[in-house]
Amino acid sequence: MSHNQLSHDQLSTGELQLLVDVAEQSIRLAVIEHKVRVPEPAAYPLALREPGAAFVTLRQAGRLMGCIGTFAATSPLVITVADRARAAALADPRFVNIRPDDVADLDVSISVLSAMVPLEVAGYEELLACVRPGVDGLLVEAGRLGATFLPSVWDELTEPAVFVEALWRKARLVPRAWPAGTRVSRYTAQHRG
Repeated sequence: MSHNQLSHDQLSTGELQLLVDVAEQSIRLAVIEHKVRVPEPAAYPLALREPGAAFVTLRQAGRLMGCIGTFAATSPLVITVADRARAAALADPRFVNIRPDDVADLDVSISVLSAMVPLEVAGYEELLACVRPGVDGLLVEAGRLGATFLPSVWDELTEPAVFVEALWRKARLVPRAWPAGTRVSRYTAQHRG
């Protein structure tokens, strides 16, 4: 693990809840007041001031409304979460922007990511054999194509074969195909929300 990225198991439940609160405040300000919230890192616990990678997921009545994140641990985690929350609400190209009327009914969750670990697999079957259900998030990259599934996706796609096939489809790859140069990395996440 790189020295500048949080271990996925370092954050307390309280710290994770603070991040959810930051995400919710960021969304409320961006959508209702058209303001950008940049939290002051010094006002937060040390663990939230460290560089961190995170995704923010928005749901309404169980339906996905936005999900944006970053794998790069370059900014303090609390700033990353505020920024990605705003992007999930207003800049996810797959969904219409969150409207002011939607804000009160949004379920906001955050996933704080561990460092990426490249998998030394040479094909689809090897990947299926080593993926850890309920634990691994996966990132697949094949040329210009690529996609990720957070570990929380296992809640809906519980079988490795189904999970990986859906990831391949999301990346616009043919399921079971392994184009030259395909790379897969795994990561874990601490989830709250």
